[in-house]
Amino acid sequence: MNWIALIIAGIFEIGWPLGLKLSQQPENNKWSWIIFSIICMSVSGGFLWFAQKSIPIGTAYAVWTGIGAVGTLLVGILFFQDSASILRLLSALLIVVGIVGLKIF
Repeated sequence: MNWIALIIAGIFEIGWPLGLKLSQQPENNKWSWIIFSIICMSVSGGFLWFAQKSIPIGTAYAVWTGIGAVGTLLVGILFFQDSASILRLLSALLIVVGIVGLKIF
């Protein structure tokens, strides 16, 4: 159950940089997206807190930030035309390999 909470925390970790990015778009309501970001930060932190009850802090934090980093990278590539160079994707793959390693070992 704590690993599921950690994955949920990581998914919400993607939401706050997305909200900040969307708040900068002229056609969007800036304050709604800033509030969305704050909510995502709070929910993400809450699930991380819960997950750390049985997952070591270093592992939980690395997995949490890894999900957030790779997820945000993918959102940027898919929706904001960020670069999808081989080196960027390889770097993201290394983060995923590290997360899997922390789970396994």
